[in-house]
Amino acid sequence: MPAFSLEPAQTAWCAELRALAAERLRPLAEKGEPGRVNRPLVAELGRLGLLPRLFTSGAVDLCLMRESLAHACTEAETALALQGLGAHPVHAHGTPAQRRHWLPRVADGAAIAAFALSEPGAGSDAAALSLAAEPDGRDAKDGLDGQGRPNRWRLTGEKCWISNAPEADFYTVFARTTTGAGARGVTAFLVPADRPGLTGSALDMLSPHPVGALRFDAVPVTMDDVLGEPDRGFRVAMGTLNLFRPSVGAFAVGMAQAALDATLAHTAQRDAFGGKLSDLQAVAHQVAEMALRTEAARLMVHAAAAAYDSGATDVPKRAAMAKLFATETAQYVVDTAAQLHGARALQRGHLLEHLYREVRAPRIYEGASEVQRGIIARELYAELADLEAR
Repeated sequence: MPAFSLEPAQTAWCAELRALAAERLRPLAEKGEPGRVNRPLVAELGRLGLLPRLFTSGAVDLCLMRESLAHACTEAETALALQGLGAHPVHAHGTPAQRRHWLPRVADGAAIAAFALSEPGAGSDAAALSLAAEPDGRDAKDGLDGQGRPNRWRLTGEKCWISNAPEADFYTVFARTTTGAGARGVTAFLVPADRPGLTGSALDMLSPHPVGALRFDAVPVTMDDVLGEPDRGFRVAMGTLNLFRPSVGAFAVGMAQAALDATLAHTAQRDAFGGKLSDLQAVAHQVAEMALRTEAARLMVHAAAAAYDSGATDVPKRAAMAKLFATETAQYVVDTAAQLHGARALQRGHLLEHLYREVRAPRIYEGASEVQRGIIARELYAELADLEAR
C-alpha cells in the first residue's frame, strides 16, 4: 500500500469507527468520572473488537483507529491507546505464560494496562531512570542462577506521571538492574498491581484520564516477570515508543480534524460584518492554513506508520517527525479554531474547550517535542556518518 493513500476499505472502516465512537462510545465516556479509569468504556472497546486489533494489526491500522476515535471521542481513543501502550511489551516480548494470562484480558477490557517509564527525575531522559532492581539473595537458592546472575530482585523507588495509575491491573515497569550502565542497564518487568510493596496515588492533572504516581517498597520480581532479557529493557521501551509515537500523531490529527470541521461549519454560518465569517479573507486564509497543516500532519503520520510496518531502517526518525509535527500542528489548529469561535469556545462543555484541554499533553508525553527534535537530529547525523563511511 502506498504510504500516502488509503484503500477504499480503509476509508470506509474509518467512517464506521467515527460513527461507533459517536453513537456507542461517547455516551459511555460522558458517564465516566474525570481522572478515573472508565472500565465500561474499556469493556465496550473490547466488545467492538477494537482492543484485540492492538495485537493483530500494524502501525497503519493503529493510526487509523486512533485518528478516527479521536475525531469523535477522545476519551475512547485514549483508553484504547493506553491499553496498547501498556500491553504491547507483553505482546512483543512476554513469555508464553505472560501472554496467555494477560493479553486475552486486555483484549476484552477486563484488565487495565499501564506503561511505567517516567520518574520524578527521569521524564524525557528515559535512560537516566533510577528505580532500582536490587538482587534478592546471594546463592542459587536465594536468588542467583547457576551462572551467578540474579533471578530475583526487589524494586525500590518511584514512578511518576503514569497514565492509568494507580488503577491499572498490571504495569510494564522499567527498572535499573545495572548501575552506571545508562540505557544498557535497564530491565523491563511485568508487575501485577497487587504485588506486595506496590502502592500508588492519583495526581490532579489537566487530563480526563487517570495519571498517577507509583511507589515501590522492595517489590519482589523474578525472572518470570521479565519482559525480554535482563539489562535490555531499554530496547523494549524504545520499540514500543517507535510504534506508538506515530499513533500519538494520529490522535493529534483526529483532534485537529475535529477542530477544523467545527470551524468550517461555524464560519460558514456565523453572521458578521454584513456577511458570513467565511467571507472575510483573513478568516478564510486561517481556515485554509488549518486544513493545510492538518493534511500535512496526516500524511507524515501515515508515512511513518507505513515505514514501521515495512521494517524500514529509519523508523525512529520518521516516528519522531510524525509525533512532533502532528502534535504541534494540532495545538495550532485547536488554538486557531478557538480564536475563530470566540468566547463560546471557552464555555465548559464546548467541543473546543474540551479539545483545548486535551491537545496540550501530547506535546509532552512519550517524549516531549524537544526530545523528538533531538532524535531527528541524531538520526540525521548518523545517516550522514554512514554515507561518509561507504
